[in-house]
Amino acid sequence: MNIMKAAALGGVLALTATAGYAADQSAYQLSSHILDISTGKPAANVDVRLMKQVNGNWKLLDTQKTGTDGRIGEFLPNQGNIDNAGTYKLIFETSPYFSTQGVETFYPYVEVNFKVEGDKHYHVPITLSAYGYSTYRGS
Repeated sequence: MNIMKAAALGGVLALTATAGYAADQSAYQLSSHILDISTGKPAANVDVRLMKQVNGNWKLLDTQKTGTDGRIGEFLPNQGNIDNAGTYKLIFETSPYFSTQGVETFYPYVEVNFKVEGDKHYHVPITLSAYGYSTYRGS
């Protein structure tokens, strides 16, 4: 989660990151977020599963919920000699999210497949509405 610190500088309010999202990029190799484009707001409290393909089968590695900012910044620890190279998927459980809003959705979940190589940071976000979604390789 990104934590901001406010400071008054010559009558101007400045926001600086004190801990959280930016710092997580060094400790974790994968992050994600969800923007609900039907409301223009982050999608909070959505379960997201991270799975890795191992010998042709999918192995569940982690399940987390998006924060109030729609983000998860702590997937795939990136410390020591860990090699996270491989094929992964994030499964965003969208049906419960829309159900709590009283909205029907065409997609009960969104599944995004991608590959990780080396030790660089990967950001895999989605934009979401009840009848559509999009994804891209973020930074």
